Amino acid sequence: MAVTITDVARAAGVSASTVSRALSVPDKVDPRTRERVLRVAEHLGYQPNRAARGLITGRTGNIGLILPDLANPFFPSLVKSIQHHAHRADYQVLMMDTDEDPAVELGLVRALAKQVDGVILCSPRMRPQDLRDAASLGPTVLVNRKARGIPAVTFDNGDGMRQILAHLAGLGHEHVGFAGGPRSSWSNAERLRGLTDGAAALGLRVAELGHFPPTFDGGRLAVESALLSGATAIVGYNDLVAVGLCRALAERGVDVPGDLSVVGIDDITLAGMVQPALTTLTVPTDIAGRAAVDLLVQLLSDLTTGRTPQVDVQTSLQERASTAPPGARPALTRPSTSGRRRPTRRS
Repeated sequence: MAVTITDVARAAGVSASTVSRALSVPDKVDPRTRERVLRVAEHLGYQPNRAARGLITGRTGNIGLILPDLANPFFPSLVKSIQHHAHRADYQVLMMDTDEDPAVELGLVRALAKQVDGVILCSPRMRPQDLRDAASLGPTVLVNRKARGIPAVTFDNGDGMRQILAHLAGLGHEHVGFAGGPRSSWSNAERLRGLTDGAAALGLRVAELGHFPPTFDGGRLAVESALLSGATAIVGYNDLVAVGLCRALAERGVDVPGDLSVVGIDDITLAGMVQPALTTLTVPTDIAGRAAVDLLVQLLSDLTTGRTPQVDVQTSLQERASTAPPGARPALTRPSTSGRRRPTRRS
């Protein structure tokens, strides 16, 4: 049976209203009485006891979560995982969105510092020095970013890019373009490095098409560079960029995958719903969210060793309809020299 406020009052030798004031407005209760109530509440395991525990331990019971863009479909599933595992560890989650602005990230960490016991920074864009300053404010865990001395959960971008290139090479592609994300993105640099290294091992060419916003419209902006590159396959910084690129290519009469193959990264729900369904790298956000909470709880419990904890989450390629061998466009949809589509006469 759950412990009630009346049980606490009886054990502490005070009224139920005194217990309520001691937990909600402690300044209005005699210090000695308040201390006795808090001890009894903690001893009996009274729920909700977050206020009592906070006054006794100095902990808030909150975890801060800072994201670059909650509108990006990649992050809601990560948020759900973090919230689920935080609640299981008896923590609440306070969330803030930086709107892809590195200049506001450190300020948000400072604003949260007194309200939370620790912070999870997802895909932070800030400079290394700012990251160190942020981590100095309290226990901090990074997701999708590495920095010296700060615990982190990352995705194995190198292996993921090798999987993508092996798939494209198996289809016969030799020239691959990369529609990159923000210059300040750590994962963008890691993905480009993985593509470059993987291409060298497979004897492929990789063309860097530029840096684009990590959005649907960012993918549309990449279409000109993609067409001018001469590549037969394009890897988007993420699924939103890849889907935007597919849309812009279709508007120009370029068939995906017949004229140009396109690959995304993240495997958001939208990737399997568009036409053609997007070949993409699955990034397991549920595993990453659990790992981030586990690392932060370890920091808060002083259970970490002398080494900085790092978790590298594996990815897997989801092959769908947006990739095919070069020049695989069906004859009946091949455009005429006038720019209009017409059936090709068969003998």
